[in-house]
Amino acid sequence: METSPVPEPAQTLENPYQRLVIYNFEGIPALDREIERDPLFLGMWVEEETSFLFFKDRADASIHRIQARNPGMALAETYEMSCEEWHGGPIEPYFVESLCIAPPWNRPELPAEERIREILLDPGVVFGTGRHQTTEDCLDLIHRLFTRKKISSMLDIGTGTGLLSLGAAALGSPRVLACDFNLLAVKTCLANIRLNRFQDRILAFQARGEQVMDLESDLLVANIHYDIMKILIQTPGFLEKRYFILSGLLNSEAKKILADLDPMPVRIVERRCPDGIWNTILGERA
Repeated sequence: METSPVPEPAQTLENPYQRLVIYNFEGIPALDREIERDPLFLGMWVEEETSFLFFKDRADASIHRIQARNPGMALAETYEMSCEEWHGGPIEPYFVESLCIAPPWNRPELPAEERIREILLDPGVVFGTGRHQTTEDCLDLIHRLFTRKKISSMLDIGTGTGLLSLGAAALGSPRVLACDFNLLAVKTCLANIRLNRFQDRILAFQARGEQVMDLESDLLVANIHYDIMKILIQTPGFLEKRYFILSGLLNSEAKKILADLDPMPVRIVERRCPDGIWNTILGERA
């Protein structure tokens, strides 16, 4: 199977996220270039009408400048923590089948005689290191499909850090579309695409999932909230996909999705819920 060149041999770099200072604003402030070029500034995460600005250290002067530029916008709270506290666990190498996912500052020595594909993942400040049950289940099913079926393209909705898209590219997919509505997630995904030198295979862009369902792909992967999932599976483009992996669903939500899928011309290959909480569904067009 064709694969892209892997990064250089293992090396140890310094973790760039030893400390995080997070400023939570009520509203979405406009940022000037001076803030965006600040070496301490890591990015802004937006959720509806609130935002979180991430810095490597306290940046009170920058925050005062932001408040001056955005009069009336309140700073709700300030948090200080390590990156591991933010992500809810250590950022360290782990394996899913023949894939080794590792942060660029902590790469393990891999046995040369084994066909291990290394994926460098810098999660930045986009929540999650890839160790959530739904992410690992999706990656495991992607590995199964790409090693057993002929799949030329994948659409990854809610890509986040881009891990699932990176996995598909590492397994030989020549065309992967990585979509997320959150701009910081798209920027983080782009950085990881460059880190792994997959620019020729993965296109990352900002869009709503329901707006891109008509894009042609053999495999749809959506690890997202139920409220978006129930819309995606009702779009005409959903039934044009040969295979689909739907994840991020609690038990009650998975039952509703399966009920919606029941009258459709699709076949459920597997439903997995190893922790008793989070569900992942693998299906194919009938």
